Amino acid sequence: MASIAQDKNRLYDRLAEAIEEKKDLRNPLIEILRIAQEIFGYLPIEVQEFVAEKMNIPASKIYGVVTFYNFFSMQPRGKYTLNVCTGTACFVKGAPRLIQMISEELGVTMGETTEDGRFTLSAVRCVGACSLAPVFVIGEDTFGRIDNKDKIKEILKRYE
Repeated sequence: MASIAQDKNRLYDRLAEAIEEKKDLRNPLIEILRIAQEIFGYLPIEVQEFVAEKMNIPASKIYGVVTFYNFFSMQPRGKYTLNVCTGTACFVKGAPRLIQMISEELGVTMGETTEDGRFTLSAVRCVGACSLAPVFVIGEDTFGRIDNKDKIKEILKRYE
């Protein structure tokens, strides 16, 4: 039976291979960080420092990229990210209430992950579905005109 340390070493070995493969691209950092997040599930400081060392760049640059782009996370995320649109149309048509209902249903606040690791609740500025406002997105699925908890429960059950 493999130990946790051996499993972790395998993940770092995979990342080292990816860095070696991608480091000569024109601007490889974002692609390498994307791969690192895919391997580890998120980008803790230790992973950022590993990438910095392997690429011979300051860890502060890695941290700056990770914290700038919404796609990257320094905290473990759920299997599904539930993104609630907070753009103008969604906000005006009830995004704050939608966030409250989803938060109550999942038992988490914005940015948190459910205890079962299924969902991470997140906000985005616009998903381009203004006519369906308020809207939230799970993966490639967009859900609009959500005005009660029963609809939310029904939708969330699809992701069990």
